[in-house]
Amino acid sequence: MQFAKRLDPLQFNVFADMDRAKAKAVAAGKQLIDLSLGSSDLPAATHVVDAIAQSLKDPSTHGYLLFRGTKDFRVAAANWYTQKFGVLVDPETEVLPLIGSQEGTAHLPLAVLNPGDFALLQDPGYPSHMGGVYLASGQIYPMPLRAENEFLPVFEEVPAAVLAQARMMVLSYPHNPTTALAPLSFFQKAVAFCQKHNLVLVHDFPYADLVFENTKAHSILEADPEKTVSIEFFTLSKSYSMGGFRIGYAIGNAEVIQALRLVKAAVDFNQYGGILNGAIAALNGPQEGVQAAVATFRLRRDAFINALHRIGWQVPTPVATMYVWAKLPEPWTTNSIEFCTQLVETTGVAASPGAGFGNMGEGYIRFALVHEPPILEAAVERIAKFLSP
Repeated sequence: MQFAKRLDPLQFNVFADMDRAKAKAVAAGKQLIDLSLGSSDLPAATHVVDAIAQSLKDPSTHGYLLFRGTKDFRVAAANWYTQKFGVLVDPETEVLPLIGSQEGTAHLPLAVLNPGDFALLQDPGYPSHMGGVYLASGQIYPMPLRAENEFLPVFEEVPAAVLAQARMMVLSYPHNPTTALAPLSFFQKAVAFCQKHNLVLVHDFPYADLVFENTKAHSILEADPEKTVSIEFFTLSKSYSMGGFRIGYAIGNAEVIQALRLVKAAVDFNQYGGILNGAIAALNGPQEGVQAAVATFRLRRDAFINALHRIGWQVPTPVATMYVWAKLPEPWTTNSIEFCTQLVETTGVAASPGAGFGNMGEGYIRFALVHEPPILEAAVERIAKFLSP
């Protein structure tokens, strides 16, 4: 049996390898502390769950949901953006519901790229960004993110020959995995660059609210309020702890939204209407749950960072996201996969190897702060024993 060549780049999956290592550790009797997956362990707010529960009793929500039926959700999303970022949004032409933002980042290349076209992606970056390009038979140009550049790409480094074949650029700040923030001036530069080179500018924005120390995460639409080239993906997975409900949306340039809508129409209908009702309740309702989630992850960050510092592992304190991006100590600086494999098999502590996020991620690992402080501190105690000579 023969399969499409576009599947070839998808065969290598570091995270699948880590799942096998975790299973091996559990089978050997290790108590697993899984810090490898960025899935929030916090519950969705009560008023959100209640809205979904009430919808289940309404037979009108049990059928297919076409675009017209998503209007209330699109209006809520547009209003949320206007209130949060001061950008006017047309809910009819500039908003598209998604079954999680990953659906959008994976499907958009199908609407933008012809086979052989380039997409400019961050390296390191979120793996699904790469997967969508491969499925569209596109080529990837990795834009290196370096600590000395505050993990921002240098657009001037992109070769002219690549730009001649490029059709889109994907950014994501606050950034997974490096936890970096981007200033508005950077986004303004990115918009100007994409306007000059006729690129669709994609911004994946799942951590819009998970920022600390009175810092702010900027929307790409603040730099492109007329939406000349930009589209942004937001998910309710992080801010509203609705990861399992798989609800997000695209917002931005009307032509790009329409192109993505055509792809989506060929693949699926919309999310269950009851889940959209829960998302409307989240966006329109009390925001104390978002604030509580931010406070929770700040406490976890501080506990974990302080514990790492106590054992002599000096890592920077992240200003955003639910992760810690740690440079590996000697002698592991060039083998993050081996470090993470041995760590989980020896101690039961699972982390994500930086190599899984791209070549520039080698030499780092990512910890997800998805447990309470005592468990995070216990994980660091195990790490300390692993690192001891």
